[in-house]
Amino acid sequence: MADAYRTDLTYIHDAAYGKFAEHAAPVLSRRLQRAGFSKGLVVDLGCGSGILAEPIAAAGFDVAGYDISPAMIALARKRVPGGRFFEASFVDLAVPPCVAVAAIGEVVNYCFDAGNSDEVLKSLFHNVYDALRPGGLFLFDFAEPGRIPPAGRQHCRAGDDWAVLAEAHEDRRRRLLTRRITAFRKVGDLYRRSEETHTQRLLRRGDVGRWLRRAGLRAQRLAGYGALKLPAGWTVMLARKPR
Repeated sequence: MADAYRTDLTYIHDAAYGKFAEHAAPVLSRRLQRAGFSKGLVVDLGCGSGILAEPIAAAGFDVAGYDISPAMIALARKRVPGGRFFEASFVDLAVPPCVAVAAIGEVVNYCFDAGNSDEVLKSLFHNVYDALRPGGLFLFDFAEPGRIPPAGRQHCRAGDDWAVLAEAHEDRRRRLLTRRITAFRKVGDLYRRSEETHTQRLLRRGDVGRWLRRAGLRAQRLAGYGALKLPAGWTVMLARKPR
């Protein structure tokens, strides 16, 4: 497994960067109700600290979460004691039979698993189709070329006992986005520093739509997660397995 989202960055992400999962959860719950599902298994790929899984479980669904970060899985198990959470990558995961699959927060873009590729995503979409019950849903988002301005982007944010600094740059020729993240977390009277580098493969919307159709899924683009609109270069897709 890749060395990604270690303890301190996991703590910071859980404290301050969960809004996409928070807003995606009611969207998924409502869509499942409209599709006629009030129970069943929801698979959360890249589940993080369980922020989406918690309200989905509260709505009466079973949840199974998968994440490449052991620190994230540990938090998810605490947050959703009734859920099942596993340290695993979507790259080689056999998705279990379910009523829905979610992958929130650019999960399918990340290169934490070096095996991520176009062919892997095509296989994932077929895997999701096979796992879903007829009428089941696949809600996910992804980063596209143009996600980061040509000059790059800097980000700084702080809480009571943490701070994070990040720089992001996009290689448009190779369609790669790289974030260099420095995290500070208070331990006693001092702050502990850690650094991580995250790389993403940027995906073309037309390619993603074509791969979904070839897998047998009917997809539509959403403007965002409910009232939460996503910035340029970030797309939400809702795909359905026909009945």
